Parts: sequence; C-alpha cells; structure tokens
Amino acid sequence: MVKVLKGLAEFNGETLGELLEKIVLHSFEPVPGDEGESSASPHSKRQLAAAKDLMRIYGMNLDVHASRGFERDTAETES
Repeated sequence: MVKVLKGLAEFNGETLGELLEKIVLHSFEPVPGDEGESSASPHSKRQLAAAKDLMRIYGMNLDVHASRGFERDTAETES
C-alpha cells in the first residue's frame, strides 16, 4: 500500500506527506445526504486510473473495506 501511495504522490508531483494530508482532510468532508457512508475524493479520474494501475503493478488487491479483515493487536484493543 505504501508503494502505491508513494507512486501516486510522485504521479501528482507532491510529497507522500502532502498526499496523505489531502486524503485525510477529504475524508472529513462527507458527501451530502450520504454522511457516514461516503466522503469526497481528492483524486481526479486520471489520478484514480494511475492509482488502479499502481495497485495492479504492486499486487495490492485490497478494496475500501479491506481494513475490516486486518488483524488487530489484542494488547492495543484491551487497553
């Protein structure tokens, strides 16, 4: 995932930090009428196509809900 993000940042002509900041800030902007379910995307159609290609190149087969299946460190969740 980091390789895809770094590649997309390079594609956009920005740093990884700038890309992450933009993604996070947009995640706080809900799509009107779909609050809590959707958020605004900071990416153009061209950037989304580049991201899809980078995901293919780096073998990233995750979708928007993939984090639900990630293992959690039980020590962190119990504290």
